[in-house]
Amino acid sequence: MSVRYAHTNIISQDWKKLTDFYIQVFDCRPIPPQRNQSGGWLEKGTGVKNAHLQGMHLLLPGHGDSGPTLEIYSYGEMIEKNNPPMANRKGLGHLAFEVENVDETVQRIISLGGKKIGDIVKKAVKEVGMLTFVYAADPEGNIIEVQNWQYSS
Repeated sequence: MSVRYAHTNIISQDWKKLTDFYIQVFDCRPIPPQRNQSGGWLEKGTGVKNAHLQGMHLLLPGHGDSGPTLEIYSYGEMIEKNNPPMANRKGLGHLAFEVENVDETVQRIISLGGKKIGDIVKKAVKEVGMLTFVYAADPEGNIIEVQNWQYSS
């Protein structure tokens, strides 16, 4: 059996704005074509009556041209989330990005409409190295872990 991780999907209120955010903050790269899909096949596969979606795949950084993507879509009709972004909310917890400078990345997140959820923390992890990390949220409240590892030799 051959298995390969393909993508993570975010259902967005405004897929164009959210794709721009991930491109500007994390250097994700758009993978054309832009999606504009509907029809019985989509309704049947998703279980969403009258399904119609639009969006884009973004190549995640650090994995080459055939790496996994972040799929950001908006449906014609969407259901609201119930709770504010919290690390212990049931379901998908967060997306994690390893960056060179955690503080600078958090400042970019905030300047582009996101927010910091926690405080930047440094923690020595035995036999691994020094971890610097913080949880933040994109402009639509999806949690992002921003991390940097200084690995032990």
